Amino acid sequence: IGGHPNDILPLTLTSATQELFGCRCDEDVTGDNPYKILRKEDIVQDMRMRAAVSDFSPMKQLVLDYPEDELLLVYDRDFIYGSSFYLVLTADAKERHLKVIEVALEREPSEVFATQKTSEPQPWISLGSEQEIEEESLNCLSFILLSPPPSQLKYRISRVRREFGAPIFFSDRNAMETKDGFIECTPYQDKNFSLKQMERHTGVQTIPNLKSSSTQTQWTYPRSMCTQYEPREFSEEKKENCLQSEKLKNFVNSVASRFEMAIQQNEIMDVFFDDWKALSEEDSGYGRKADPHLKEYQSFTDLHFSKEKTISNINWHPTINGVIAVAVTERLSFEDRINGSTKLLLNPSLILFWSFSDPINPQLLLECPDDVFSFEFCPSDPNIIVGGCMNGQVVLWDISTHVEQLQGTRTSGGKNIANETPVVRYCAVSGIENGHKAPITDIQWLPGTFEVSRMGVPMENKNGICVQIVTCAPDCCVMFWDIRAPRVLQTMADQRKQKVEEKPLENPHGVPNTFKHLDLTWKPLIRVSLPKIDTSGEYSPLKISLRDNTCDNHTGKVAPEYALLRVPSAKQLKPLEDICTRLYAGTEDGELVYTDWKLEKDNDSGRLFSAKPSHRFIIHDGQVNTVRRSPFFKDIILTVGGWTFAIWKEGVTNGPIIQSSCSQKKCTVGYWSQSRPAVLFIGKEDGNIDVWDLLEKTHEPSQTQNITATQITCIKPWIVSCALPLILTAQTDLEPGYVANAAAAGSLYLFIVRFRKFCINLIHFLFVVQTAKQHLLAVSDHLGTLHILEIPWTLRSPSSNEKLSMSKYFEKEVDRLVYFEKRREMRAKEKKDYEAEELRKKTVRYSI
Repeated sequence: IGGHPNDILPLTLTSATQELFGCRCDEDVTGDNPYKILRKEDIVQDMRMRAAVSDFSPMKQLVLDYPEDELLLVYDRDFIYGSSFYLVLTADAKERHLKVIEVALEREPSEVFATQKTSEPQPWISLGSEQEIEEESLNCLSFILLSPPPSQLKYRISRVRREFGAPIFFSDRNAMETKDGFIECTPYQDKNFSLKQMERHTGVQTIPNLKSSSTQTQWTYPRSMCTQYEPREFSEEKKENCLQSEKLKNFVNSVASRFEMAIQQNEIMDVFFDDWKALSEEDSGYGRKADPHLKEYQSFTDLHFSKEKTISNINWHPTINGVIAVAVTERLSFEDRINGSTKLLLNPSLILFWSFSDPINPQLLLECPDDVFSFEFCPSDPNIIVGGCMNGQVVLWDISTHVEQLQGTRTSGGKNIANETPVVRYCAVSGIENGHKAPITDIQWLPGTFEVSRMGVPMENKNGICVQIVTCAPDCCVMFWDIRAPRVLQTMADQRKQKVEEKPLENPHGVPNTFKHLDLTWKPLIRVSLPKIDTSGEYSPLKISLRDNTCDNHTGKVAPEYALLRVPSAKQLKPLEDICTRLYAGTEDGELVYTDWKLEKDNDSGRLFSAKPSHRFIIHDGQVNTVRRSPFFKDIILTVGGWTFAIWKEGVTNGPIIQSSCSQKKCTVGYWSQSRPAVLFIGKEDGNIDVWDLLEKTHEPSQTQNITATQITCIKPWIVSCALPLILTAQTDLEPGYVANAAAAGSLYLFIVRFRKFCINLIHFLFVVQTAKQHLLAVSDHLGTLHILEIPWTLRSPSSNEKLSMSKYFEKEVDRLVYFEKRREMRAKEKKDYEAEELRKKTVRYSI
């Protein structure tokens, strides 16, 4: 090899070899310390272990022939010999290089570089390469001369004739009016580059040694301290004299009528009501008027079940106060789910039930076949829960046997035991082949006022029990499900035979048999597709909203056993004409679709099909994550998606009556207030909550409050009603003089007097029951933490006639939309007339 002395050998070492021998570039060996002593035994061991993979294998014989036990490896930082390292092959050269390096380090850097770069020129020996270059050049030239010329490329550029010479007008364009008007370029972490911190500045402070000491005081025997007393009473003789006195008789006769009137007034009205405190209700307590911010009441998280998971949905228990259920899902992308599918099978998905009485451990766990994105309690029976899974299956649970567990607190020696949390397995699950082909993103119970037949027609529900479910998923369809057993016509003989052959089912997991008739055989009643209006294809819904399913407060009416119910025949059901079959659906493309879920019948083939939606609106610049009706107005809908939210009025097809401007952060969820018609809550991806009071401001939120450090996934307000008994008792014996003075002064406090004419030893108890309402807001984040916030007085107490004011405000916004639509039509007509007049003038000019 030319270009270097014969007693050295250039080397290129990989990072693994550098790490193994401790010769990492610019770390272990540098320009100031460029050499490394390697043991011959270590090099031989590396060649023996890694064989041909070892970087020293090409020079195996040279290493073996080296006479000494240590070799010199020099770091060639400037690539003088063509590689990053070179190995010294002789003992003399080793000592010479060490001396050169030591002398070079004492010189200036310029002298060192000059010494290292000095080399003796070597004569060039021709091996015939120039002859090959000449032959190849002649062959290339002959090929170019003999090959035919390449075909020419022709381009034709055309333009519409009417655009020649036409004036060009430039104008501003709103990015919100068109789809894909702008693209967000969010920063991301590039894993190809990593910076390693080589130096850190830290402050160190010394303190004197600390010493602690204690002393023992004189101990005395503890004694219980108590005070015993007895009431002061009149003697029997004095009592008898007082009762027989004329003074007491005159007093009783004078105050009897007033006392009787006072007792009657106490029965008619509450004389203990404090009007002064009522003027400033809850003004001085927790969450007073002067403090409009949300106060954190409690938070729930679990280090085992919620670790590295996110909360996809939350729901308050309809009848048990202080109990809330959350669905936790894996915080993974689609590719990570595929790569870790085996691990996910070992960790089943869960729904956790939290209670205010035990903020550390969940009270109940619902086992799911896959991650649940949406679940709901049944309005007729809160013990029945339905959920939609990521794999498209619909799941049913029955928690009837665990109601006492949710109402009480599990304790053992004063501490809750987390491993005693019961796990409830699902009762029934739909077949994968019959369900959705995408994750179920929204699931709702149909109200008990009507039900849907297999022909897609709304019928009268005589039982008044919620037995049907509607689901939607991004697979472009909405499905209706029935949880009752199908009606089967059987003869009396078949029924007797079935009872004789019926055997008890094996149930090792303790699953209730409430929905055993649906397990793995459950199919939807009808499928409603959402075909696109203008083009082919279908819309992919994420959230839906039916007009008759607007009440969030459940009645708590307990339904009979669902397994005993049967789907009634069509003759028993009567169609309802006043049921609105329209629904709003928010899609993953940011569209809001207004359609009719009632199926239509083809006149030729007689097949049922879904009609095309009547309207489609493109307002949001991201997928719609919220479509929710106002609890005060059935025709007012809130939609949230992308960076904006909008408020719609059903029946108004000109667009939203209210639309927010683009915020700096994405809006992840939205919810109406349950007590104030003008207030709504919007969750953001940066962990903030925007509180909008439409009666105060409509261009910006009334207040913004940070709740967590990551994005908010769900918001659910709830009103908890609780009874606080206040017992006032009075039992004493008073002197007649004190009674006379109290009655004469008009005192309203209770007192007990021993009257001979009325009673002997009368005891009066007054029970005042105050009904309090606590307004809470449940907020979940992406890290699996559930925050319970208390809504302040200003955000939960409506103003006078607030509902009427909001109704008038919505009407004004509708009038504004109609006015702008008329203005737009008028301007379009004026433009058309102007263009026609200009064309007529040009025609007259050319004819002349």
